[in-house]
Amino acid sequence: MSSVLFDVPGPRAVVRNRLIGAATVLVVLAVLGWVVWRLFATGQFSAEKWNIFTFSAVWVRFGEGLVATLAAFAVAGVGSIALGFLLGIGRLSEHAWVREPVRWIIEVLRAVPVLILMMLLYYGLPVIGVKMPPYWAVVIALIVYNGSVLAEVLRAGIESLPRGQKEAGYAIGLRKTGVMYFILIPQAVRAMMPVIIAQLVVALKDTALGFIITYQELLYVINQIGNQAPYGSPLIPAAIVGGSMYVAVCLLLSYIAYRLQRRAKRYGGHVHEARVVPLERDSDRRGRSITVLGDDEVGLARTHVLVVD
Repeated sequence: MSSVLFDVPGPRAVVRNRLIGAATVLVVLAVLGWVVWRLFATGQFSAEKWNIFTFSAVWVRFGEGLVATLAAFAVAGVGSIALGFLLGIGRLSEHAWVREPVRWIIEVLRAVPVLILMMLLYYGLPVIGVKMPPYWAVVIALIVYNGSVLAEVLRAGIESLPRGQKEAGYAIGLRKTGVMYFILIPQAVRAMMPVIIAQLVVALKDTALGFIITYQELLYVINQIGNQAPYGSPLIPAAIVGGSMYVAVCLLLSYIAYRLQRRAKRYGGHVHEARVVPLERDSDRRGRSITVLGDDEVGLARTHVLVVD
């Protein structure tokens, strides 16, 4: 017996796969157990290491770092999406004088590491007499890099759509702008939503690179709290607390993406029926009218597409 993608495993293969799975789980548990044991052995869970977290000022400082991280991410996320759409649409232009420069811009921006962009903005611009605050150095670097990546994501999503989607738009009288805005981009965004959210999560975590240019985000606070020698230099406990905040924000972002996908599926509309009906002879032309019935939240929609024989 076989499925579409692979042969269904037999009894021996099932046993072998289960043994491999069990061995993998045991190895992972063993590694986790060793890490926890080493943390206990080095006193990372001792009261001395965690005593600093009994002070409210420490939690206020963590809150300030989290707010700084989210402030940079919020602006960088919106800016990345806007730049990604702008570059992606330019990348799909039919005019070579627009398409080729945009392609080179995307390739160059994607090739430069985010940290180098931040350091150029923060340390390089003062050389030519321009001083930039660390916040804007972080935000602009994230927008430039992630926007160029999202441009390629959008381009790939649009080009993956069936060619008939574009042709149907032209057939009902839409111009290229209308075809792109009403037909191609909504479908591409729905298809690429997991990739877009994954890239935004990368942008969120890359805000930690602002620590190098003295932007006081969450990693900066983790390092500041973890190097308090009077309290035993609780770097590991501070990293655990700060890392938990990163995980919580990333999980929240993933949940928002899940809800957006559910909403897009609910309001995206579905095609229920397609039938071909003959057209009356018109001079020397014969053809077929394809009637597509679909539904949305408002009601039943009917679209006629003429196909000339």
